[in-house]
Amino acid sequence: MYCNKTYHLMKQDIEQLKQTASQVRRDIVRMVHACQSGHPGGSLGCTDFLVALYFNIMKNDPSFNMDAKGEDLFFLSNGHISPVFYSVLAHAGYFDKAELGTFRKLNSRLQGHPTTHEGLPGVRIASGSLGQGLSVAIGAALAKRLNGDDSIVYTLHGDGELQEGQIWEAAMFAPHNKLDRLIATVDYNGQQIDGPTEMVLSLGNLKAKFEAFGWEVLEEPHGNDMASVVAVLEKAKSLTGKGKPIVILLKTGMGYGVDFMMGSHKWHGVAPNDEQLATALAQLEETLGDY
Repeated sequence: MYCNKTYHLMKQDIEQLKQTASQVRRDIVRMVHACQSGHPGGSLGCTDFLVALYFNIMKNDPSFNMDAKGEDLFFLSNGHISPVFYSVLAHAGYFDKAELGTFRKLNSRLQGHPTTHEGLPGVRIASGSLGQGLSVAIGAALAKRLNGDDSIVYTLHGDGELQEGQIWEAAMFAPHNKLDRLIATVDYNGQQIDGPTEMVLSLGNLKAKFEAFGWEVLEEPHGNDMASVVAVLEKAKSLTGKGKPIVILLKTGMGYGVDFMMGSHKWHGVAPNDEQLATALAQLEETLGDY
């Protein structure tokens, strides 16, 4: 069971969460622009999810240790959306937000894909080689069970990532072992680097597939509405401990919050130029101060 001294839950209300999300989106476009490299599209689309998770849902400790006894865990499987992950960690107090200005630069701890050897607080696995995060989360959930720790393990995956076979091996393993403190979320934006997922390799009926494997499935069509995101995460938490892992199919918009990026796979991994940055920032309110 968790120890009170490591329990940390920010519990921002919906309006505060929206303000945090606006600042995170500003950080994302500025980070990617500064180094002219990175993945803004999925980062912008997943902002509401990660802000809700770290500032309202998850019990976590920004002082950070790898053992994480009594803490909920989060594993970013689609590691290319590191800009949103780094920004959220910084605003949650894991490291100084000024470090966001070093994104993807030489000797920075903020690599394009998160790595553990950099020693960045909040990063528990190297990710970005797609398909592996669910397996890692399963291992962590098994360890917490052995330790008598009933904390929850969360993951985030891209929908294109579900084309990886390892995901489905893990998807079989988790229900078989009744890992019911596991909540996986799929960023269901319908886009990947080469185009719409339906054109690259159709995912079919994901709800039916996960249910057939033995998962509890939640669908949220409004993945960029903060109140809806908080509500579905709370619903998922209420279903833990009942014998099944839970998966949330979260419909988001690629590039959400910046009009010329929204809904297009072309912004999966392209940095804005100076003019595009100015246009994007004009649409995103500065609420917590730029780094």
